[in-house]
Amino acid sequence: MPWSTPFDDPIALGRGSLVTLQQAADYIMKLPEDAQQETRWQTAVEHLLNAAERGGGWLIFARIAMLRALNGET
Repeated sequence: MPWSTPFDDPIALGRGSLVTLQQAADYIMKLPEDAQQETRWQTAVEHLLNAAERGGGWLIFARIAMLRALNGET
């Protein structure tokens, strides 16, 4: 599945939204290094990678992991 694949529903941010796997990955890469190493963001990265590599149900898991990470959940 290409990184340009959109989520079923965009992930709303304070300003704008994350529509694709690539946008979600870019968002994480723009975080400070110490934040990127937090469990919640590492989990989101794993799910994004699985979605890009395997597709299918992993897309919804990636979206959920991003929402949880954004809300401070691990």
